Amino acid sequence: MKNIVIVGAGPGLGLALAKKFGENGYRALLLSRNQEKLDALAKELQAIGIESKGYAANLYNADEVKSAFDALKADYGFIDIVEFSPTIDGVPTPATQTTYENVLQQFDGYVGSAIRVVEQVLPNMLEKGEGAILFTTGLSALYPIPMMGNIGIALAGLRNYVMNLHTDVADKGVYVAHLSLGMFMKAGTETDPSVVANTWHEMVEAREVAEAKYPADVTPATIIF
Repeated sequence: MKNIVIVGAGPGLGLALAKKFGENGYRALLLSRNQEKLDALAKELQAIGIESKGYAANLYNADEVKSAFDALKADYGFIDIVEFSPTIDGVPTPATQTTYENVLQQFDGYVGSAIRVVEQVLPNMLEKGEGAILFTTGLSALYPIPMMGNIGIALAGLRNYVMNLHTDVADKGVYVAHLSLGMFMKAGTETDPSVVANTWHEMVEAREVAEAKYPADVTPATIIF
């Protein structure tokens, strides 16, 4: 059985990804900071026949990230896919209220955490010549959005890292991709998290593009609230 690790797993997109990939032959391994919530998600997945387990780690803490990945690799072996979509502490600010401190918090939460996670899986993927690392962000990774001044700086930096990483490893069998969401997810609507999970599954199966938006034609003026 293949393994997908969902970093920042929660009851929205994380659970939807676990269900979609779990239905297609993957074991869903969940990582976030709250073990109790992870256990509840894993139990929900197990109830529908998807093997799952949660591993708690604070993404700001390199030692905790390493310990969590050491544990899940010891339990289940090679990690086939990692999806990175954590919710980072702090609030969005416009540029006029952006400070060094509130940018650094976002930058370390998104870019620093992404690098910490990649360090735990990329060497094994390169050695095996296969694997996928997926990054889900908001639309401010692509466009300046006034109310997302501090977060946009961090997400734009993350996108730059992801695109460079894709270029570095594309010919080595490892698929790195970025999906930017121009919507606020809401269960039971056109923006249900399952539509994002379906998009990711299609992208991983095809491995044709390094970057996409959802919806495909979305702009800052047409974000779905």
